[in-house]
Order: sequence, then structure tokens, then C-alpha cells
Amino acid sequence: MLTPESIRMKLRDRFGMPALPEKLPPLDELIKTILSQNTNDRNRDYAFDALKDHFPRWVDILSSAPGELEGIIAPAGLASTRSQTIRNLLSRIYSDGRENFPDLCTMDPGEAFGSLVSIKGVGPKTASCVLLFSCGLPAFPVDTHIHRVAGRLGLLPEKADRLKAHNVLGNFFAAPHYLEVHLNLIRLGREICRPRKPGCSSCPLNEVCPAGGS
Repeated sequence: MLTPESIRMKLRDRFGMPALPEKLPPLDELIKTILSQNTNDRNRDYAFDALKDHFPRWVDILSSAPGELEGIIAPAGLASTRSQTIRNLLSRIYSDGRENFPDLCTMDPGEAFGSLVSIKGVGPKTASCVLLFSCGLPAFPVDTHIHRVAGRLGLLPEKADRLKAHNVLGNFFAAPHYLEVHLNLIRLGREICRPRKPGCSSCPLNEVCPAGGS
């Protein structure tokens, strides 16, 4: 039977308890997640570490030379787009020369989510990552892998967009298990439930998946 708990336990039996990512301050997590979009973890981490080494304070980016930021984050790809997003959000945060980033971890989850997605270039997945990873607030991030897996499992309405997927899966899984399920679903999507030629025969959810083997 396809239940939140059966999915969680089948994934845990296969992959174990996932290693928890390093807990970063919310602004650090926000920038790191922006760098993670459409790239792999290695390139994201390389770009983020280089950024932290080069700019001791985030505000220093705003006074950097044209093209300097783009060159540093180039390993993550889409450097022009990402650099503009980062500059825009830092301009907003340091609009009066001081850091005016909301204390997300003490806010109501819905209010904190709304505050983040109001920033140009910050979508539901990025906002949810910041709230879940940095603050431990109940938010279920849905990336490309999770969206694909959940669709094949029949958990999402047909043609559900990313925001709808966040709401549906956030209501389906129990909040205390968000982090575990999120990380193991990503691993399932990367290693087994691939976009093309998924490895259904080796999938721990094959017996309860409506799309299994099809």
C-alpha cells in the first residue's frame, strides 16, 4: 500500500538514514541553493566555497568589479543569471548599508516562505531548502528528481506545477520526516528513477508504484 510511512521505510531500508547536510545560516543557505539550481553538488560546493573565500562578507559582493562575481561562480554554470539573482537579493538585503535579512527561523513558516519567494529569482524549492535546512521549519523542497518520482508514484495531480507539488507532498508526508524523505527521494531519482530508462526492477518502491515497469 502506498502510504507516507511505507515510502519512508522502504527508502530507508535501501539507502539508510541520509547524512544530514551542514547547517548554514539562512543567507548562506539561500545563496548556496541558488548556486545549486541545474548543476551537480560538486560544482555547487566548489562555487560556493570559492565565493566564501573571495568575499569575507556578503555585502562585499555589491562593491566588486563587473564580472568578478560571474568568474568566481562560473563552475556552477549559468553564471550571468545566478550573479544577477545574487546581486539583486543582496541589494535588497543591504539597501541601507546594513543587513536587513529577516530572522526567518523565528517566523511563522508560511510568513517566512512568503518573505523568501518575494525575492526575484527565489522560487518555492529554494525557499523551502532554506527553511528546512537552516531553520528546521516544516517545508518540503521539491526538485526535479522528487517531482518526477512523485509523479510516477501517482502522488501528484496531472500537470501539477512546482508550487502545487510542494503543497501536495508537504501535506502527504509528516513534517518530522521531511528531511529524511526529501534526501532519500532525491537519491532514488538520481540513481534509479531516472528520466530515461529508470531501473524499475531494482527500485525499492516498484511493488507499490503505479508506473513500475511501464
